[in-house]
Amino acid sequence: MYVFVRLWVLAPLWRNSCHQDTKTQAADVATRARSFGVRAIAVQADVSRFDDVRALFQRTIDEFGRVDIVVANAGIWTGDAVDDLDESKWKETIDVNLGGVYACCHFAAKIMKPQRSGCIVTVSSTAGQRGEALHSHYAASKGGVISLTKSLASELGPYGINVNCVAPGWVDTDMSADPLRRPRELEKIAAGIPLRRVATADDIAGPILFLASDLARHITGEVLNVNGGSVLCG
Repeated sequence: MYVFVRLWVLAPLWRNSCHQDTKTQAADVATRARSFGVRAIAVQADVSRFDDVRALFQRTIDEFGRVDIVVANAGIWTGDAVDDLDESKWKETIDVNLGGVYACCHFAAKIMKPQRSGCIVTVSSTAGQRGEALHSHYAASKGGVISLTKSLASELGPYGINVNCVAPGWVDTDMSADPLRRPRELEKIAAGIPLRRVATADDIAGPILFLASDLARHITGEVLNVNGGSVLCG
């Protein structure tokens, strides 16, 4: 039951965290989790704001006394040719997708190192491994997440902290809803995935749960591709 509840809670949170307006959805998930007897709170934070992330972790410590698992997943995705990409859009993407992961890892490490235990799961992308035309800012941010993950795995491992990364491709979330709702575009996208389908939030939540569990206690610094094999076809 415990594993089921964790997956059942994690999947909608993963789906909704790809969209900025998540306060209501997160509160609803927390309420439903509590119906299973799980202690849960929902805290809103802009991960590109360092003080917001500080407050998020402080609220967690105030409520639970410790932090055992952090999933750094908040992200944004927009498209532009590099010569049309303005500085503000570049900065926003880097600040959220990479800076937000750094901020979460920063405060997680402060708590987990004295505990001598903990698990951090970051979320990158196929774009962070192979690049992506018209999305250079997104690809750069997600490539940075992979390098950050590997660096922290070796840095924090001696403190009993595992740091791993999940790399999705196309996932049916609010962030990618526009192209996925166009039948011809969806057909083209699916054709570039060896498994010939777009992932659901559940498809991503399961591997994250695995990396956050004791089943993965001897895994760190890993980039787990959960993209139907699309990373092979770029």
